[in-house]
Formats: sequence, C-alpha cells, structure tokens
Amino acid sequence: ELDFLVVIDPGHQKEANLEQEPIGPGAAETKYKVTGGTTGVVTNKPEYVLNLEASLLLQEQLEERGIQVILTRTTDDVDISNKERAEMANSYHADLFVRIHADGSESADTKDSYTASIYQESNEAATFVINHVSPTIELNQSGLFYRSDMSGFNWSEVPVILLEIGFMTNPEDDRNLSDPMYLENLMELVGAGIEAYAQTKQ
Repeated sequence: ELDFLVVIDPGHQKEANLEQEPIGPGAAETKYKVTGGTTGVVTNKPEYVLNLEASLLLQEQLEERGIQVILTRTTDDVDISNKERAEMANSYHADLFVRIHADGSESADTKDSYTASIYQESNEAATFVINHVSPTIELNQSGLFYRSDMSGFNWSEVPVILLEIGFMTNPEDDRNLSDPMYLENLMELVGAGIEAYAQTKQ
C-alpha cells in the first residue's frame, strides 16, 4: 500500500450554482461557483454524468494500486462550489487533487502567484500522467496547459491537476467517452501515471 491520498473531483454537477465566488484567496475577480458543464454533441450525455463515471473508474484503478481515494462527490445532485472542492482536498491534506472534466470550456488570460508553491509538483504529476496516456491515446495539442484563472486550482494548497479526458463537443471524443472500454482504458492509463508519480513521493 502506498502512503498516498488522491482526492478526485468529478467536475460540475446537475444544477449549476451561478452565484459568484473569488477566483483565489484575496482576489477581487470572481467567477461562477460551479456550472453544469456541457452535453455530448452525439450522445446527449451531460458532462457531469460522464465526469462521475470516469472518476469512479479512476477510483477503482487507484485503489487497486494501493492508493487511497476520496471523491468530492459521488452523486450528481450536489451543490459544491469549485472553491469548496479545493478546500476539501486541502482539509484532507491530499497528496494530489485530480479534477476531471470533458469540456475545455474555461479560458485563460491571467497570470498570478496563487499556485506558485504547488506549481512544481502539480507539473510533475501532470507530466507523469501525460507520459502514460499519450503513447496509447492521441491527445489534442501537447496535452499540457498552464493557466491561472481557475478557482479549483487557485484555492488548492495541494498539488492539483485537471484532466480534460476529451471534449464532448467533438463527435469522435464524445462517442469514445461513452464507450466503456475506451473510458476504462483511459482511466487505467491515468491511474498508472498517478501511481508512477506517487512512487516518487514515497
């Protein structure tokens, strides 16, 4: 058993909460607490449903590898803001906070220092995951993006990565993500990447 705790956050939820919250500690800029996410262009599957399916598969993969897992939500019918999700990871002192999305909806245009203290480890974890996934599954672009406008990152005090497991607005991705074998294979690769990162922290 590895001495390693991962908090997985299945992105979005059934009902959006469009109240505003600061994008980071002490920030004047705010954004929605949490949105409902997108919908599959072919499957019509809501993203919040897919994110939870993927998260449960990842939980299984990690627990089989002796890694402890806590999910921020196990149902779709919740009201947990992005800040609160990060605070959950902080309160458990997670070794890694993994956010699961499938929409690529948020855009980046700011630079700041919220994540400076966790940047190195977050980057390292992301690189391990990408190195495990990319030989098997073709990634859009390089697979690695740096951004600072996301509340779920800025409130995090622990290393954090956001996995865009695909884009449900893309017909091919959408179909793949609703294929249980594709999704399971993808989460197995992600799990192996997280395990490799966890082993460097023992």
